[in-house]
Amino acid sequence: MFAVAFAGCEAQKSSTPLSPSVAGPIAGVSITAPKLIEPAQGFKYKESQQPIKLIIENAISNGVRPVSYMFEVATDSNFTSKVYARSGVPPGDGNRTSVQIDRLDLGRAYYWRAKADDGANESAFSSSQFEVLPKPVLNAPALVSPINNERVASRRPTLTVNNSDRNAAVGALSYEFQIATDQAFTKVVASGTSGEGSGQTTFAPGADLGPDLIHYWRARAGDGDTTGPWAGTQTFRTPVATSPAPGPGPGPGNGGSCASNNGDAIVRCVGAAYPDKMAAGVSLDQRIANMEFLRDRIIEAGICGGLDLAWNKKRGTGPHSTDALAWRHNGIDDVVDLGSAYDDTSRTLGLQWAIVAGPPGYDPYPRPTCK
Repeated sequence: MFAVAFAGCEAQKSSTPLSPSVAGPIAGVSITAPKLIEPAQGFKYKESQQPIKLIIENAISNGVRPVSYMFEVATDSNFTSKVYARSGVPPGDGNRTSVQIDRLDLGRAYYWRAKADDGANESAFSSSQFEVLPKPVLNAPALVSPINNERVASRRPTLTVNNSDRNAAVGALSYEFQIATDQAFTKVVASGTSGEGSGQTTFAPGADLGPDLIHYWRARAGDGDTTGPWAGTQTFRTPVATSPAPGPGPGPGNGGSCASNNGDAIVRCVGAAYPDKMAAGVSLDQRIANMEFLRDRIIEAGICGGLDLAWNKKRGTGPHSTDALAWRHNGIDDVVDLGSAYDDTSRTLGLQWAIVAGPPGYDPYPRPTCK
């Protein structure tokens, strides 16, 4: 009878650095902790920004073994309640590595960390905290004034709302206003947005509304990502149309109270006397008509103040300049530009007295009756 002895088999650990099995950490090898890039410490994510991507700056190793990464996300700073974990992530390009995690529950804080590992040596963890905001809540603003069909004092009334209630998931707000002549808002006559004020936010139309009319208005708030509901509609009535301010009428007339021999004073006076002719938001045809009206009033006021003013022919021979006049003084004829960007109807018309280059075209203006 023979006794047979079997030698026990045991896996051997290698000391070769690139061997799959290494007997413990390799002496002298150091791996730095990866730097956490996104999410940054304390960052708050909106619901719309999920799913979230974790991004690190790659670690640095002085060893010869390839490095991979471990990512973890938890609801506690001790990482006992993990909601995501992944290891063996190979390094990404451009010195950065990233993973995209599953969608997280809303309205709570999360902690995340990452470390580098070469199978024998590992870095320390780098940790950070971020938050996923709750579902956004944004209420309609409260319409404060004008309300209940009150008669407003101006055809450009200031609309006022109390700021909207919102939760932490809503960012900086702006308010959209609409004014219409019908309750269904199919005939919007003015609209625009205003950045949120302190407690209340206001808006005024950029052009006169129609006189003696009921107008409907509403408002809502938004942060560019979340838009709240429209507030309930309110109404107001615009003032009755008033007669033009006393002064020279169209065509040859008197010089009015703006008569002067100072061009700057004339344009200031005429502009103040006819604010309706300076309005923004009109058609180009209306702006041209307004400019011609103001030009003639300036010529009349200058003539009555002792200046030798006349219509100016474009390029010396053409039709009358809409926003310029001719001024004869000291034996010379100058061209005076009156309108500041008058053809930009989105802006309030500006008047000026500015001598410009160009061939003058003096065309006598009918002598007004100066009183």
